[in-house]
Amino acid sequence: MDEGWRWSYEDARGSALTGVELVTTGFPTQSDAESWLGEQWRTLFAAGVAAVTLHHGPDPVYGPMLLTAGG
Repeated sequence: MDEGWRWSYEDARGSALTGVELVTTGFPTQSDAESWLGEQWRTLFAAGVAAVTLHHGPDPVYGPMLLTAGG
């Protein structure tokens, strides 16, 4: 799914994060990806994710966007 929408994750220092708990598969639409993030950002933040970037295929669309405890 090269043209899918996906998130990449960074820690507080801006280093890329990977791991089995982080979703790296693509979403069919931007809306699906953003809805998923809206539901999961607290879990990601608790796991050490400080920022996310949305990609469409290989290209970044926006980000890094900071996740904060205040929402």
